[in-house]
Amino acid sequence: MEPPNITDFAVRGAQTLRAFSQRIPGAGGVIARSLHEAVSNRTVMITGASSGIGKSTALEIGKAQGTVLLVARSEDKLAEIKRQIEVLGGTGFVHRCDLSDPDDIDRMAAEALEQHGSVDILVNNAGKSIRRSVNRAYDRFHDYQRTMNLNYFAPVKLILDLLPVMRERGSGHIINVSTIGLQMNTPRFSAYLASKAALDAFARSIGPEIIDDGVHITTVYMPLVRTPMIAPTKIYDRFPTLSPEEGAEMICDAIRKRPKRVATALGNLGQLGYAIAPGAQDLVVNRAYKLFPEGGEKQQVEDATAEQRAFARATRGVHW
Repeated sequence: MEPPNITDFAVRGAQTLRAFSQRIPGAGGVIARSLHEAVSNRTVMITGASSGIGKSTALEIGKAQGTVLLVARSEDKLAEIKRQIEVLGGTGFVHRCDLSDPDDIDRMAAEALEQHGSVDILVNNAGKSIRRSVNRAYDRFHDYQRTMNLNYFAPVKLILDLLPVMRERGSGHIINVSTIGLQMNTPRFSAYLASKAALDAFARSIGPEIIDDGVHITTVYMPLVRTPMIAPTKIYDRFPTLSPEEGAEMICDAIRKRPKRVATALGNLGQLGYAIAPGAQDLVVNRAYKLFPEGGEKQQVEDATAEQRAFARATRGVHW
């Protein structure tokens, strides 16, 4: 009888540990797969894939030879990203969809399942943000409705369309891109944060129901990223931000490790601070509210004060 090959034994042992870790929430970070291993022979649907974080994530998955289902309204932009993915060695498919229309979501989801059989990983990245103090929103209830439609109802509708097949197959991963604002309770974003909080609560509620079907849910509390979504707020031109590639790295880490949550140290500190001393955190955040102007697309941006620069650096990634 030949002695066991030590190298093969070690490789098989590592693979077994990785597979086992994927069945335990949070354990995936101990022995994380490579991105190539995580997306190989799997379909990854990304909403909001035509620009920013969604585009950068799609390209990273393409580079890892994954199959990417690109979802957004702009078919021309998606076609160009599909071409770039294929140049990188991946496979891309365009699935145009107006995510504000539930019927169009149903159509797109049915189309994707018919063409690809299943969606293994769903990245709910598309979103809409509004930066406006509540005293300027008394007559703008429609802003809350529109934000909730895209940031909450759209991903929930898509999850409800794709989840049955995931559960039937005994495997699936849903990644919801949320915001550090939920952890820091940032002012001026009541419409945006409420919609993201609703999606967070939905995911936390269904998570225990579907975990034994092999379906995992990860929430990414994304810090401020320099994307077209923040471009109208001119004061962000002088804020330290993440690049779309850094935002994509957070999502790719979520794909590899399948944790319950991905967040920055500052976001976790803010969440802990509010749990321990919410009144004290309100005072700090109130200072930020007064320090940074209301802003607007046509606002002329003046040179930042020393206090503004210091505060922005100390809270890098928070969208004040």
